[in-house]
Amino acid sequence: MFKVKKRLKAARLGLLKTAHGNLQTPFFMPVATRGAVKLLSTEDIRKLPFQIILSNTYHLLLRPGPKQVKKLGGLHTLADWSGAILTDSGGYQVFSLARGRNKNGENLVKLSEQGVEFKSYLDGSKQSLTPEKVIDIQCDLGVDIAVCLDECVALPASYEYLRQSIELTTRWAKRAKDYHAKLRGQKPLLFAVVQGGLDQDLRMKSLADLAALDFDGYNIGGLSVGESPEEMYSVLDYLAPAMPDKKPRYLMGVGYPENIVAAVARGVDMFDCVIPTREGRHGRLFVRSANYQKKLTKALLTGRGQADFYEFYNLNNQQFANSKEPINKDSKFAELRNYSLAYLHYLFKIDEALAQRLATMNNLEFYAELMKSVRAIIKAG
Repeated sequence: MFKVKKRLKAARLGLLKTAHGNLQTPFFMPVATRGAVKLLSTEDIRKLPFQIILSNTYHLLLRPGPKQVKKLGGLHTLADWSGAILTDSGGYQVFSLARGRNKNGENLVKLSEQGVEFKSYLDGSKQSLTPEKVIDIQCDLGVDIAVCLDECVALPASYEYLRQSIELTTRWAKRAKDYHAKLRGQKPLLFAVVQGGLDQDLRMKSLADLAALDFDGYNIGGLSVGESPEEMYSVLDYLAPAMPDKKPRYLMGVGYPENIVAAVARGVDMFDCVIPTREGRHGRLFVRSANYQKKLTKALLTGRGQADFYEFYNLNNQQFANSKEPINKDSKFAELRNYSLAYLHYLFKIDEALAQRLATMNNLEFYAELMKSVRAIIKAG
C-alpha cells in the first residue's frame, strides 16, 4: 500500500496506492471542503496538477448528506474527479464548535464514550457522530482514505484532560478499526489521528497505542492550532521518527510553504491547508524568489523553516498598480501568463470575482510546483 522509495536524511520519497491511483509522496491536498475547491473546477485541479483532494465529512454530512451523495454515484462522480479523495472525520469541526454556547449557556457539543452529539449550524437539527457512523459516512461518499473520529482538544488544556482525551481517541480508533475490518467489498484506507497537544509523553503514548492497532496511515493532529512554528517543529522532531516507517505520515492543516518544507525534512509525507486558497481570496500571492531552487534545497536540507525561497505579494498594495509583470510568466494557465499584476491589482480594487479566481489558481499552482520540486530534490539525493 505504501513504499518509501528514496530518502534524503529524514525526508522521504514514497508511493501510496489508492483505489483511484498511485500517489507520489510527499504531496499537498487542496481543500475541497464541501466537494469543491473554492472558485476552481475539478478540471482546473487536474491541470495544476494535483493527485488528490481533501473533503470534509462534517459539512458533507449536513449537506447534501452522505446517502444523497451515494445515490448520485459517490463524491468522485458528483464532483467529476477521477483522482483520489481523502475525507477527515469531521471531529475537528465538531469540537471547534464546543467553545460556543447557546443562549441558555449550554455547551453546543455533548461528548460521551459513545461519540459526540451536536446541532447543525444550518437548521439547528440534532446530529451525532460515532466512530462507526463516521466510517459509514465516508464509505457512502466513496472516498479513498478515511480518518477515524478523534477528539481535537482546544489548547491550552490540562495534562489530565489531555490524557483522558487521547485514551478516548484510542478507544474510538479501535472501534473504528474493528468496524472497518468487518466491511465487505471495496473500502477506503483507514488512518488514525495522533493527539496529545504539546506534551511529549502524551504524544508518544497516543502514537504507541494507535501503532499497536496497525492502521493504514497515521495523522498528526492538534498542531497548527495557535502554537508557534518552533513548538510544532519540536513535536515533529521526536514524533515523526517514532512513527511506523512503512506507513504514510499526514500532518493535518499545515501550512505555509516553509512549514511544509520543514515538516518534509522531518519525515512527513502528506499535507493539507486552506492557506493557498484563503490567501488568494484576500489578494495575497505566493511567488518564487530569485535562486528559488538553491534556497529551497537548503531549506529542505536544514529543516529550519526558512521562507526565503518565496515572496508574498499583497495585490491590494498600490505598488502593483503600474506593474506590467505577468502574474506568473511560467504558469500552465494562459491567464496567469498574460494578465499583468497591475490588472490583477485593479480587479481586486473593483471587487471583481475573477481576481479571487486568478489568485487562487496562482497559489495552488505554486503549492503543486513546490511539492514537485521537493520530490525532485529528494530523488536527486
